[in-house]
Amino acid sequence: MFMEPTFRWYGPEDPVPLAHIPQTGATGIVSSLHYIPYGVLWTQDAILERKKMIEDAGLTWSVVESLPVHEDIKTGGRSCRRYIELYKQSIRNLGKVGPKVITYNFMPVLDWVRTDLHHRLPDGSTVLYFNRLEFAVFELFILRRMGAEDDYTPEEVKAAEEKYRSMTDHERFVLRRSIIDNFPGFKGVTLEDIQAMLAKYEGFTRERLAENLYNFLSQVVPVAEECGCRLVIHPDDPPRSILGLPRIFSTIDDIAALLKMVDSPANGVCFCAGSFSARTDNDVVKMFKSCASRVGFVHLRSTQVEPNGDFYEADHLGGRVDMYELVKAICEEQIRRRKEGREDWRLPVRPDHGADIMDDLLKPANPNPGYGGIGRMRGLATIRGLETGIMRSCYPEEL
Repeated sequence: MFMEPTFRWYGPEDPVPLAHIPQTGATGIVSSLHYIPYGVLWTQDAILERKKMIEDAGLTWSVVESLPVHEDIKTGGRSCRRYIELYKQSIRNLGKVGPKVITYNFMPVLDWVRTDLHHRLPDGSTVLYFNRLEFAVFELFILRRMGAEDDYTPEEVKAAEEKYRSMTDHERFVLRRSIIDNFPGFKGVTLEDIQAMLAKYEGFTRERLAENLYNFLSQVVPVAEECGCRLVIHPDDPPRSILGLPRIFSTIDDIAALLKMVDSPANGVCFCAGSFSARTDNDVVKMFKSCASRVGFVHLRSTQVEPNGDFYEADHLGGRVDMYELVKAICEEQIRRRKEGREDWRLPVRPDHGADIMDDLLKPANPNPGYGGIGRMRGLATIRGLETGIMRSCYPEEL
């Protein structure tokens, strides 16, 4: 393969063991030190310990996903400077002994958001799902976010109230947990925790969040460049305002703004096709081409978006993403890089979220929703087959 096939692994507690991952066709691992709290230094010893686990299984630790950005950096809080210094040192340590591609995101309060982690499709498989009405129920009547009603029409507020009243206590508990308590390294979060974090963003504008992102990048990107590392930002997921907070990496214009903030090869993009595809005015292939030279890591998946904005994870060849054209564009970018003599010409790619299918449906619930083994293996097989067909039919002279 031209692309480097990778699989995300959550560490020793992941129910998908490292020993099984070579069977998927992956040669690289995407991982993080999830047991280290946000804002705490990644030591060389901790990095080397994880690296050894992966290499002992015959695999390569290809990408860090993620090196989390502390909320005080996003808000520009009192401890911002201290957390940036710790982040810089973690980059230096990774540059010395670890992977060189470092993923992060700048989403306020919550990372990716879904309302149902086991939405059943007609074929019996289950996928991650975002339902706008259920999220309104959460905001308005479970979290009781101040001002949330301003983000909905009176009809939507009424429908949410009716839905909330019809739910059992268990259904409300599952909805709450699905939204706020499913992130590795961020478990055990309460409604009170979310409310406290939201309070730090009171009065925040899109411009202010962008300023804080610039402040962060202007300090950490030079360090990454010196260490031979590349920082790559993950898109907002979903690519829209959540909890009344601005999100600033959702569109092609956001990509252009990000790359201009600090014009360096070390300031790059984790191109997540699925995240971008959940916004119907995004042309995913065009977006990739707009930043191809600065893409350091690719997530290949697709979403099916309903007319009302609800969406769920689609098959890799279905949904809104034209996967053929996207993979073809990735192949073309790798060919261009190789001709330029770039060391990073080969892009690490992972199948990202997968459906729970077949035997995975019979196992206990995976603590990492969307990351069962068999569904992602199917996704990786689809991607590898598509790439092989494109390369042999369109660019045989490059093989």
